[in-house]
Amino acid sequence: METTEAREARGAEAQSLPAPPPSPAEAPAASQTPAAPRARPRLVFRTQLAHGSPTGKIEGFTNVRELYAKIAEAFGIAPTEILFCTLNSHKVDMQKLLGGQIGLEDFIFAHVRGETKEVEVTKTEDALGLTITDNGAGYAFIKRIKEGSIINRIEAVCVGDSIEAINDHSIVGCRHYEVAKMLRELPKSQPFTLRLVQPKRAFDMIGQRSRSSKYPMEAKVSSGRETLRLRSGGAATVEEVPSEFEEEASRRVDDLLESYMGIRDPELASTMVETSKKTVSVQEFARHLDSVLGEFAFPDEFVVEVWAAIGEAREACG
Repeated sequence: METTEAREARGAEAQSLPAPPPSPAEAPAASQTPAAPRARPRLVFRTQLAHGSPTGKIEGFTNVRELYAKIAEAFGIAPTEILFCTLNSHKVDMQKLLGGQIGLEDFIFAHVRGETKEVEVTKTEDALGLTITDNGAGYAFIKRIKEGSIINRIEAVCVGDSIEAINDHSIVGCRHYEVAKMLRELPKSQPFTLRLVQPKRAFDMIGQRSRSSKYPMEAKVSSGRETLRLRSGGAATVEEVPSEFEEEASRRVDDLLESYMGIRDPELASTMVETSKKTVSVQEFARHLDSVLGEFAFPDEFVVEVWAAIGEAREACG
């Protein structure tokens, strides 16, 4: 029979043993704190001056003006020296023109001011044959010249030339649609003067260029699956590449911008397509366009054609 002293000694021994670890269900809440979300990696882009330079790296921009400022800082030039940028090609290639989106792997080439030239033009027809775009930072330039047009017969005028003045009236700071309107309103049979600034060119950009050039990135860089969307207002955002429908609809709207207004602007076309997704009728679409892009004062017949073109693109892409 166990004595009282033995029972008390066994009880004291039990109290001195360590408590068992708590079960997962009983573990304190602090130990189950979820891991902090992984930060998005820094977006760093490689860049060169199109006529030749070392490679620089830029980051931290949200719109085109800030992009130009970053490029200028990287190469020790003024932002106003930059006329426009192309992606993955140093050539004056309007198909590679930087618009509102940059692929996360794209290589940016900045085309800077070269020689200034003046040409005299006599407007013998209503249309000069020019398609105007702008760089989003104050310079309008020639994106396309129509075959057989008035301008096409003037050899000194080239695609990529920035239009600095019309009849000595500076248009620096004007948007492309404003410049196109000025040119349309010039009287017929009366000469006028264009002051143009051509992009600075390297020697190997004058003639044909082989693939063994010092720009190996031209044929190798791909855009990846995401793009950085630059916006005129608000922060830049990383988005998936446009869908087949968005690309086709934007192309059709850009064609209409050229035929109606004499401008090409993929970013503007993309914004119009994006606006159409929020509407169910052409009337609602027109109201939304007025609120978002009222400064363009699009005519009603143009808005109807844009709505129809977007609908056709949707049907074509299934």
